[in-house]
Amino acid sequence: MNFNTLMARADEETLRDLVGPDVTRLLIRLDPDLAKPSKLRELLKLQRTPSDLIRDPKARTALFRMLSPNQAEALVKGLGLGSRNGSRDPYELLTSLKLRKGSTQEAKLHRLLGVSVDEEVSRNEILPDKPAEPRYPLFHHQRVATSEVVDALRDGPGRAILHMPTGSGKTRTAMNVVCDYLRAGEPRMAVWLAYSEELCEQAASEFERAWGALGNRTLKVFRFWGSNPIEIDNARDGLVVCGLDKMYNSIRSNYQTWSRLADRSRLVIIDEAHQALAPTYKDVLELLVDRHAETCLLGLTATPGRTWNDLDEDRKLSNFFANKKVTLKVADYANPVDYLIDEGYLARTEYESLTYSGDVNVGPKDFRQIEQATDIPTEVLEQLAGDDTRNLLIVTRVESLIRTHSRVIVFATTAQHSNILATVLAARGIRASSVTSKTSPSERQRLIAAFRSDAEEPQVLCNYGVLTTGFDAPRTSAAIIARPTKSLVLYSQMVGRATRGVQAGGNKEALVVTIVDTSLPGFGGMSEAFTNWEDVWDA
Repeated sequence: MNFNTLMARADEETLRDLVGPDVTRLLIRLDPDLAKPSKLRELLKLQRTPSDLIRDPKARTALFRMLSPNQAEALVKGLGLGSRNGSRDPYELLTSLKLRKGSTQEAKLHRLLGVSVDEEVSRNEILPDKPAEPRYPLFHHQRVATSEVVDALRDGPGRAILHMPTGSGKTRTAMNVVCDYLRAGEPRMAVWLAYSEELCEQAASEFERAWGALGNRTLKVFRFWGSNPIEIDNARDGLVVCGLDKMYNSIRSNYQTWSRLADRSRLVIIDEAHQALAPTYKDVLELLVDRHAETCLLGLTATPGRTWNDLDEDRKLSNFFANKKVTLKVADYANPVDYLIDEGYLARTEYESLTYSGDVNVGPKDFRQIEQATDIPTEVLEQLAGDDTRNLLIVTRVESLIRTHSRVIVFATTAQHSNILATVLAARGIRASSVTSKTSPSERQRLIAAFRSDAEEPQVLCNYGVLTTGFDAPRTSAAIIARPTKSLVLYSQMVGRATRGVQAGGNKEALVVTIVDTSLPGFGGMSEAFTNWEDVWDA
């Protein structure tokens, strides 16, 4: 039984009734040809769906009257209609049928008349409540942090640091702040500062994802790092992502250009903000932020201090950001890192110390340097790089790690050390690469992309000085820190490369192996790194 075939039997009187007498009367007055059966059929198809007609008792009766006797009998049988008041007349049984919207009987009648239940009935039935999924969601701790950042920036002076552990979503959280600012008016400019190309590209790509979900208009992302030329003279609406070194070098020859950008921007973000007091970076911030009192400055960091044990330096950083720090606060947890681990945002990390007692051939002057400097002198690192026994210890541990870890990252003591380790591992049949500051941008991009890929083959990425920040490879579940450091900032950044949790696309568990040179200082876990600077901030 076909609904369209049935409708083709409708005579002129029936068609006029279905279209409606008021409509028919007006059509005749306008143009009698519009009320002809062929026109009325076309109009009926445009104005009323088959399901509308089936649900309308008057229209349904007209449909039933157009059935042949055999069709009427078949429909009665299909609907399971019994006799009514002793009557077996199929037309009487059908026309007396009462249908409840959304009922099984209604759906059955649709099917018997060849009308799709899914397409027609669902148009009018009440749909159950269901969640509307966001395209750029935040976890609860990120939403709380976003709200607190906005409050901190509104409370003058508009400066604050967002302190979140590596892997907990600082960049994503900050992007919500940026998008809120750009949506609040137009045209508007914001500036994002970072000191490495990886961090710059990460920020630009993340903003494109965020604005694609949260934005209210088309904006441009201006890229100014690496070999990208300065093209912001006409920038009025969007985000400028700048490499700090490139911008600092450009200020001297393009001061007016950057001054105009400062005049148009009221929000500046600096990633890895613990470096904000470095002379070159401070000059950039003074130009962009101090020019207008209402310009807000937001710093992002997992480590809100410049040193491990120099309180004066760390206090200067705190003062620079108006002593306002937004950090994760979780009820019943003394340290938010423990909460992030329990909830799966960070991997539950095992810390292993691989002790090496080899002699470091340094004189009294070098030892004084180690005691007084903020980090291990280059000469000492170079000696360690050439220590064959130490290197064999590292290679052997890597070989055991790749049996249970598909991605392992190694932090070497020097660029040459990174190359040595990768070459030896490759000779041992392991897929290993080295990335240093001397690696060309295109080759670096290729090697990092391969390491990030879903390829099943275990991979090892050795590096020096370039992957401590701005590097996101969630499949990384093991790290070997072969680079001794007195910098708690640097140590926590290296640890963070391997500790993304399941909720962040990473792993449930991670392993961080630290080569402990017994004559040199070192560190333990990430909780220590997160809370180290609390005494210089009024959190």
